[in-house]
Amino acid sequence: MGISGWAVVCATGRCGRYPPISRDSAADFFGISWSAAGTISLSESPVAWPFHSAHRRWSESNVTGLPGPALLDVRGRPLRDLRISLTDRCNFRCRYCMPREQFGSAHRYLDREDLLAFGEIERLARLFVFLGVRKVRLTGGEPLLRRGVEEVVRALASIEEVDLAMTTNGVLLPAQAHRLAAAGLRRATVSLDSLDDSVFAEVTDTTVPVARVLAGIEAATSAGLIPLKINMVVKRGVNESSVLPMAEYFRGSGHILRFIEYMDVGGTNHWQLGEVLPSATVVRMIDARYPLVPVAPSYPGEVATRYHYRDGAGEIGVIGSVTQPFCGTCSRARLSADGKLHTCLFASAGTDLRALLRAGADDAELLGVIRGLWTVREDRYSELRGRPETSTKRVEMSYIGG
Repeated sequence: MGISGWAVVCATGRCGRYPPISRDSAADFFGISWSAAGTISLSESPVAWPFHSAHRRWSESNVTGLPGPALLDVRGRPLRDLRISLTDRCNFRCRYCMPREQFGSAHRYLDREDLLAFGEIERLARLFVFLGVRKVRLTGGEPLLRRGVEEVVRALASIEEVDLAMTTNGVLLPAQAHRLAAAGLRRATVSLDSLDDSVFAEVTDTTVPVARVLAGIEAATSAGLIPLKINMVVKRGVNESSVLPMAEYFRGSGHILRFIEYMDVGGTNHWQLGEVLPSATVVRMIDARYPLVPVAPSYPGEVATRYHYRDGAGEIGVIGSVTQPFCGTCSRARLSADGKLHTCLFASAGTDLRALLRAGADDAELLGVIRGLWTVREDRYSELRGRPETSTKRVEMSYIGG
């Protein structure tokens, strides 16, 4: 049966295997028009319909792999990356993310029923892939605190054409890395802000020793979650003395060390511009000891500026969201643990997709909402930082995911 035929049976509810959709939805997504008599004509460029996985196994014909027109925002940026937060909880209290003063014993976290269920995450992810997303990253909080995390990894890994990765603090990787790899996780990024236990404790506000994070890195490497990226948030006057020791430790390891400027995500970290160590300074520090060579981006929209060691001992990257904004090529959407869609890391609010899901919205409605949000997207907070028009209220990193 041709695509117009499927449009007819699904719009009339006589399909059996697939969910009924409205005639308007069929017209929009199959590229057809209806006459007053109920006959149809097929347009030259129909768009494939991403049927709800509750009614059809998506893997049967890879419908999400059928390309549609690129979804661009107001500034011409495509939707290519999706960050999915699995939980707002974390076992660290990093001062730049979840300072204990605000996230102590009295803090109210999301209840379990407020979290997106794994099936809801998979359904939304498949819709995003249909709209052009090719990279999905699981975040938190600490994503490995989510019970049964390998289940959602397995579901997302079954989506063709998706590069699936995870960002974690690494502490739970020794027990979970091999299970995650077996479920289909391809790569991992581990946060590590210093090799010095005292500095690490000051940054993370935890008694966990650095050795446990290093054990997690070894477990991820053993499980094949490579190339492994190591993220170090650098804060002036706190851990800048750890820059060179970190570079020395990971040189020649095959891992990619990335230095991230301290950012004003949320408001609880009481960010000050003077606490930012510019990425250019980090590059000069390392280059003076181990000469570096600039490397071209590996794909459009890559956030890290990359450098190879001149002697061939690997590469580093710097992410300068404050001093070198990359808003102009940002292709990321973020889904919070309770199902709110944010189109910027520095957003002040999100759109509640969970409410739509639980109210019975079909895929056409959900796709329409996502399309509508992205096509009017104008976010460029880092380019406007400090100007009066930027909002002083921003969602917290532990909620939205990094």
